[in-house]
Amino acid sequence: MTEPIRLLIADDEQLIRSALEALLELEPDIEVVTGADDGATAAALAIELRPDVCLLDLEMPGTDGIEAATLIAAGAPSTRIIIVTRHARPGVLRRALAAKIVGFVPKSTPAGELAQVIRDVAAGKRYIDPEIAAAALSAEHCPLTDRELDVLRATRAHSNVRDIAEALFLSPGTVRNYLSAAMTKLGMGNRQEAAEHAWQQGWI
Repeated sequence: MTEPIRLLIADDEQLIRSALEALLELEPDIEVVTGADDGATAAALAIELRPDVCLLDLEMPGTDGIEAATLIAAGAPSTRIIIVTRHARPGVLRRALAAKIVGFVPKSTPAGELAQVIRDVAAGKRYIDPEIAAAALSAEHCPLTDRELDVLRATRAHSNVRDIAEALFLSPGTVRNYLSAAMTKLGMGNRQEAAEHAWQQGWI
């Protein structure tokens, strides 16, 4: 008898995670070995337990699904990773592929189809939802540098320049320069608008 596919599920919404666990446990060839409600915990458990597949929610507090995937890829390279998301922002797929994610599906995917995606990914295949792929192809090109993206990402978590500077180990003046450059490139009037635009595009 073939060993079941060992699956880790991470989602900060308890109801959704419990529903996924219950539905996927009905599949005779899938075994849910553990669950997590944040990306950091998911990464730690994946590195410890080495599941065959991790099913990660994109948007989790603290460490998001793609950041968790990067940690898992480094610590448990044989584990295959699928991202599930409610809102597939255009540029997110590019970030996901850069993090060596091999599956990308919307949360609206029926349980039976998701189970098949898990099987395909466990067998070495890749699955990207066609609508998400089409959106990514038509996405706006990101004109920002990595450091400009870093300060916009930090802007979403911190309310003032000094806190952003401390988080990134930069001087406040350097942060202001990066923010000014990013706002100019994006044509935005303030750093919050620039950060929101970058987030909506999936760049951060």
